[in-house]
Amino acid sequence: MRWLVPALVGMIAYATCAFGADDNVCLTAASLVHADFPLQHVAAAIRNKNLVIAVVGSTSSMLPGPGGTTKSAYPSKLEAALTSRLKGITVKVTSFAKPRLTAAEMEKDFGQILIDAKPALVIWQTGTVEAIRGTDIDEFRSTLDEGVETLHTGHADVVLMNMQYSPRTETMIAAAGYADAMRFVGLQREVPLFDRLAIMRQWYELGTFDLYAATKNTDMAERVHGCLGQLLADLVIDSAKLAEVGLSESKDIR
Repeated sequence: MRWLVPALVGMIAYATCAFGADDNVCLTAASLVHADFPLQHVAAAIRNKNLVIAVVGSTSSMLPGPGGTTKSAYPSKLEAALTSRLKGITVKVTSFAKPRLTAAEMEKDFGQILIDAKPALVIWQTGTVEAIRGTDIDEFRSTLDEGVETLHTGHADVVLMNMQYSPRTETMIAAAGYADAMRFVGLQREVPLFDRLAIMRQWYELGTFDLYAATKNTDMAERVHGCLGQLLADLVIDSAKLAEVGLSESKDIR
């Protein structure tokens, strides 16, 4: 099996470089995407040529319109990006989005999701409802910790995704404490954080996307989701590559 390691690393390295010129707008926030920790189960799924991902969260993983315009939302864009860049790998991304769910309510569904979807990776998108309701931050952090433990015990990797940035609500919703709690749990549990809040804020500040218009302009919202899917694919691929490098080094030590 050792020959698979350099082969997979080479494939993933190629895939990581697969951004085209048309995606340059997305890359204005690429410096905020960090593969800080390996995704071992994702790497194994890629080796087995079948990668299943579950997105758990609120309806910010969808877009307004008939059926939630699921084909234009970031989970579908993530699936398309990974399928394009991981040649020969079957990729399936399923969204388990429900409106106005807290992290604690999402966590209750994890056991069934692990049984039904059997994901190698769960992308846990949360924090918005807690920030709106003013949930106790220590309670929120404890829920995240327990949820990550449940998913790891169920043999799934985890990527945490924090809330969206909106210039309309920035002064009304105190999101920073909840974003910090997610970063803390990510570091403590050694799971990657996709910092959607910082990414979207940078796009707004640089003028990459008019996030005021995105709430009313479907085309703009779809472009934002397209870029989120592309950058999230970067994180997944780079973290899987990190896992393969670690596997190769551990074999060298033995």
